[in-house]
Amino acid sequence: MIVFNKSPLVENSHKYINDALSRKTSGDGIYTKKCATWIESNCNTPRALLTTSCSHALDMAAKLCNIKPGDEIIMSSYTFPSMANAFVAFGAKIVFVDIRPDTMNIDENLIEDAITKNTRVIVPMHYAGVGCEMDCIMDIAKRHELMVVEDAAQSIIATYNSKPLGSFGDYGCLSFHETKNLTMGEGGALLIRNPDIIPVAEIIREKGTNRSRYFRGEVDKYSWVDWGSSYLPSDINAAYLWSQLEIADEIIKRRMQIWNIYNEALSPLVERGFIELPFIPSNCTHNAHMFYLKVNNLDERDQLINHLKSNGVYAVFHYVPLHSSQAGLKFGRFHGIDVHTTKESHRLVRIPLWYDLTDNEVGFVCDRILRYFHVN
Repeated sequence: MIVFNKSPLVENSHKYINDALSRKTSGDGIYTKKCATWIESNCNTPRALLTTSCSHALDMAAKLCNIKPGDEIIMSSYTFPSMANAFVAFGAKIVFVDIRPDTMNIDENLIEDAITKNTRVIVPMHYAGVGCEMDCIMDIAKRHELMVVEDAAQSIIATYNSKPLGSFGDYGCLSFHETKNLTMGEGGALLIRNPDIIPVAEIIREKGTNRSRYFRGEVDKYSWVDWGSSYLPSDINAAYLWSQLEIADEIIKRRMQIWNIYNEALSPLVERGFIELPFIPSNCTHNAHMFYLKVNNLDERDQLINHLKSNGVYAVFHYVPLHSSQAGLKFGRFHGIDVHTTKESHRLVRIPLWYDLTDNEVGFVCDRILRYFHVN
């Protein structure tokens, strides 16, 4: 079976993990700091705080946005529940708007109509590492005095208008989950645009204490000063991530090679009207986070997935739109008409893409997809 995903195990992975085991294994060790410095440099942000997950980075962002009960948060419904959970936890109401069918991102042209006197935050999610229309979104946020939290979970080293995704909004949230291009098993990072917010974010991340200031010698003891939780990952996890960050360009390059092989090999199916392939706007560079194709409808999606599974290829669909879920109905509402969100979610199939996937394996996946459509 060609699995859907496999985490990278690179040359220095074991070396750095073993080194971390001989040092400080809790949070904010030398590998955590190395990773944070790399992220700050490559994501164009004044401060990156490594976290235990992207979900926790979103939680921190929601707290830093000072969300109160009754506040409204605008996002697309085609996303992971963590994006909504972070704000629901503080009593917010989620306002879902439709997506663009070309990129699967939030439709920037529908955001402004969804704004009310209670709106506080816009949360764009960059699907498959392809940027939302951030110039438009940031303009809307500025004119309406709203905050922006970017869900850049899938977007490490991807750009919009030559600027790293995650660096536009007040906060950006990255994921280093095992399914991401660069991974620490479970992990994430919070990107902070305003340096004045950094001390507050450190307190939230450090269980509500001023421990970070203590270790920098800025106070003579640390104590409980505000609300917080334990959002620090182990330095062992950070050591594993660091082994990949060192060769991030190589990892992304290989993933791009695989993405391009898929795109070229499956293009004949587009020409015959069987499928659609990912669209990359000219002002975006993506990171080959995933490769997906779209078939005609839900039945065909399930049939293709089952066909691939029976032929030794593990393919999957993606999100069930949040607004149609039990929690989505409870905590949110859909503004406008669901023209594309549900329809496009029913059509999408994700196929294997990971660093060590061989050309032969990629060719096998392509061959089995072509056979399903009886194209040789």
